[in-house]
Formats: sequence, structure tokens, C-alpha cells
Amino acid sequence: MKLYELMYECLNTEYTNTGRKSSYALRRKCDTLYIFFEHSNGRADWIKNLNFPAKPYRRMEQATWYAHRGFLTAWRDVEKAISAYIMDKRINKIITVGYSHGAAIALLCHEYVWFNRPELRETLSGVGFGCPRVIWGRPQADFLHRFDRFTVVRNLDDIVTHLPPAFLGYIHVGKLLTVGKAGKYTKFQAHYPENILTELKNYDECAQTGSMGDLHISFGKKCRI
Repeated sequence: MKLYELMYECLNTEYTNTGRKSSYALRRKCDTLYIFFEHSNGRADWIKNLNFPAKPYRRMEQATWYAHRGFLTAWRDVEKAISAYIMDKRINKIITVGYSHGAAIALLCHEYVWFNRPELRETLSGVGFGCPRVIWGRPQADFLHRFDRFTVVRNLDDIVTHLPPAFLGYIHVGKLLTVGKAGKYTKFQAHYPENILTELKNYDECAQTGSMGDLHISFGKKCRI
């Protein structure tokens, strides 16, 4: 799927709720599993979004990395429901996708697949549209490599992609793809799903023709920002 198609599917697919206000959708095509995560949908999700304090991933004697506590809680809600599908040996490729709040969960799911299905590391990929910062601190390079195949899509100055603030120690991981046209949107408008879809459609068309025009596009850059 092209980026526009992935986000459109992410916005319009039918989701399953875990019962704790975390939602996911599974789509299987032959041996490929697409895992979609829904954007913020109600008060419970917003409480998790604003639950900024960092938390060690799992209970470890010596924590190797930290994540946004609210997003980690949301991922824990979903993990139990989908882990069996992830571990299904008939699946040879997994793609995690999410928008906004869902993008943060897609990133954590991506790491879960990387760690638990090492044989899929070369085919694993993920996309976070309007993805907030999820990881805290300054992780080691070997940990950052887990996200080499995860892409953070930012519509220029999209406000959500700059939260939580960097001064609190949060960073983006993976690769950064910036789309959009300078001055076209405010920081809040740049996060609206319909505006991201517009820019993704422009991006897909320009990428196909090889003509980028005056679109601001940065792709393939590893980010720790």
C-alpha cells in the first residue's frame, strides 16, 4: 500500500476495543499481517496521552529503556489481545500502522514484534502518522536500531509530533518523513487527518512522477529529535 492508502485504511477500518478504551484492527493478506491502531477516541485515551511521566518497559532489574507511561499503558491493553496473532508462524511479514495516539501504540507494537519475532526483522515495517514522541532519555544505538524500519510521518509543524516536549527528555525514533507545504496550515491544522491525507496524496503522486515541486519532503533520515 502507498502511504495515503495506509492512512485512509487506518482512519476508516473497523476497530476492536479491548474493553479499556484501546482499539486495534487486524488485516491479513496471505502471509502479511497489518496491525492498525486507532487515534484518540474519548476521555480515557486523552488521559493516557497526557500521562507524561516515563516508565521502564516491563519490570527489569536494570531498565534498559523508558517510554511514555500513558502510551505504554495503552499498549499493554492491546498486547494481550494481539500477541497470539503476532506469534503465528504462518505470518512472514508484519506492518504496524497508527495515527496520532494510535501511532504511538504502533511504534511500541513495532518494537514488540522486533524483539519477539527476530526472524521477521528484515520484513517488519511500521508507520506512525502524526506520531507523538514516545521514547524517553538517550537509549543506546543498538536499541535505536530496532526502529530502523519504522517511519514517523510529520505534516510540517504538526503540533502533536512535537509532544511531549523535548525538554522533558522525550525523543522520536525511527525514520522521519516530513510532508506538506510551508505556511499552508497552522500547527494544529497540520495534525488534522484530512490535511495529512491531502499531503500524503501529493507525496505519493510526486514520488511516482519524480517531481517534488515545492513540497517540503525529508525521507530516510534517522531521527532522534
